[in-house]
Amino acid sequence: MEAKDKMAEDGRLDDARRRFWSERMDAAYRFMLDVQAWPVAENREPMVSLPDAAKQAGLRVAFSELPHVRGLPRLFFLRSGLIAGFLGAAAEMNARGWLLKVEDGYRTREMQKYLALRPEVFPLVLSRTSWELGGSDPPLELFRRRLAALIAMNPRVGTHCIGSAIDISVLSLDGGMEIDRGAGYLEISELTPMDSPFLFEVARRNRDEITTLMARHGFSAYPFEFWHYNAGDAYSELLSGREGAARYGPVDLELASGVVSPIVDATAPLNSEQEMAAMMAKARR
Repeated sequence: MEAKDKMAEDGRLDDARRRFWSERMDAAYRFMLDVQAWPVAENREPMVSLPDAAKQAGLRVAFSELPHVRGLPRLFFLRSGLIAGFLGAAAEMNARGWLLKVEDGYRTREMQKYLALRPEVFPLVLSRTSWELGGSDPPLELFRRRLAALIAMNPRVGTHCIGSAIDISVLSLDGGMEIDRGAGYLEISELTPMDSPFLFEVARRNRDEITTLMARHGFSAYPFEFWHYNAGDAYSELLSGREGAARYGPVDLELASGVVSPIVDATAPLNSEQEMAAMMAKARR
């Protein structure tokens, strides 16, 4: 292929990547609006420690050792009604030579708020939104929608604030090498949506097999992040096509007991437009 033809082909591929990113991020934002309107009948089911549950079951499960935002410890908890499914998925992975690694679990409102402002996340989403526009600075409203598609901007749409979601990687039991899904945890690109067409076949197959395995144990895959699985919440109800109220909603967690308390003003934004505008200005400097 001549250099001129190759440049044209590269340009077409880049355009396709931009279109796909834009379309999927728009779809993710619409999904979040639907989730926010979905009915919830919170059942106040307590949460259970995932490391404790895995240890008691004698299963091999890995947990991220990295600190969360602001140096806070990660909170590996799920609602008690999801523990059997979590252990079932971990056991099935062990049986096929895989190791389930939980990257993130429950998040407090503080954790959710500052995750959006994290230096490893905020500038990357801003850069990606600029790339989407061909290098132009994105308006605040577009950037806000893109960030909201990837990081829940209020507890009502944040399954990690509900105790119903886990972010996962999958490793080989023999040696700990990561199973190829096309990119690593917290990738922010056209590879992030579960159905990205820009994957090699092995990564596509692994994503499909992991999602099928998780579904056997009751977990839905969030279509716009290949690492995110959840159950019992508005995401899951909406994705399944069911019409009933979700049994889990946003809650505060008492760590010592696992007792949960519903968040009253769950649709209040965690990050103001003023905060986001200031962060955008800082990232551009």
